[in-house]
Amino acid sequence: MIKLKGITWNHTRGLLPMVATSQRFTELHPEVEISWEKRSLQEFADASIEDLAKRFDLLVIDHPWTGFGAQTKAILPLSDYLSNEYIKDQEINTVGKSYGSYVFHDKLWALPIDAATPVASARLDLLEKNNLEVPKTYDDLLALAKKGLVAFAGIPVDVLMSFYMFCCSLGEAPFLSEEKVISETTGKKALQMFRELAQLIDPANFNRNPIQVYEAMVNSDEIAYCPFAYGYSNYSREGYSRKLLHFYDLVCLNDNPMISSLGGTGLAVSSFSEHIETAIKYAEFTCSSQVQQNIYTDNGGQPGHLQAWKSERINGVTHDYFKNTLPALERAFLRPRYYGHMYFQDHAGDVVRNYLMNGGDELKVLEEMNGLYAESLKIQTV
Repeated sequence: MIKLKGITWNHTRGLLPMVATSQRFTELHPEVEISWEKRSLQEFADASIEDLAKRFDLLVIDHPWTGFGAQTKAILPLSDYLSNEYIKDQEINTVGKSYGSYVFHDKLWALPIDAATPVASARLDLLEKNNLEVPKTYDDLLALAKKGLVAFAGIPVDVLMSFYMFCCSLGEAPFLSEEKVISETTGKKALQMFRELAQLIDPANFNRNPIQVYEAMVNSDEIAYCPFAYGYSNYSREGYSRKLLHFYDLVCLNDNPMISSLGGTGLAVSSFSEHIETAIKYAEFTCSSQVQQNIYTDNGGQPGHLQAWKSERINGVTHDYFKNTLPALERAFLRPRYYGHMYFQDHAGDVVRNYLMNGGDELKVLEEMNGLYAESLKIQTV
């Protein structure tokens, strides 16, 4: 019996599709047994994949870890093991830049098993009860927030991603140079706009990740709209939670839809595994078009294969979650993935969150972020 161990994150979307696909794989390959462990969403973003790779054969990873994984060689370059035809299918059927987010030094280090970006969500029943509509513009959003019906994920990593979103939506992407994160003009404007909105939400949201925001939306009747949080199609499915959420593209700022920061997850294979061939065969199975469109998505997964996002059947059971949010995925900003970038991501969110909660000098905030950026680039060369 070949036994493989995998690590994913602790949510229906993260765990159940891995268990389901593993069960089916074992039915097709009785000599293989795959077990999965889960970790919190915060650990998922923060924990070093080098340490995890020494304990697990299969790793569901956050794409900013790609450069670190490639440089430490903790995970395998899957493009060296999979057929050109399979790789081409993955590339053609990428959801936005999901495929490219796992490419580093011209090699593919994980398969895009799951695709996500911050999108909008609404409790239509609450909006209708208050004779309100889903916001279409940023001004609409502010007006709704002034009624106390808006929330967003406010923990450090999420507000950092939202800061990138404001910068991109104002016409300048972050990290265009190695000197500064963003220009002072754009960075200052982005921070001021973000704080204006942040002051209109319940401070409790600064302790919530996207899952906790969605749980608050469906389990109470206080939040009618979330303008941006990493999407979870589970909440758009009948019977998953107390109330249903409908998901939408982001609101327009200056006549253009806002641009959020790409998320999603990849399935990587540990270079320390004693059963590399079997682990790669499972990864190939799980990320195939057929499995992504059926077993994976039907068991709570949020697929990384474009054909699943375009499936009429899947959109039918998710109230058009995938059809409605695909445009946001297609234009989403791809974060840096160099070796030291996780140092910046781990610390810069605290700086942004502190400003949103307490105010301060925007230029000092940007200066502090630039200092963290410089430190992260030094780590890259170690």
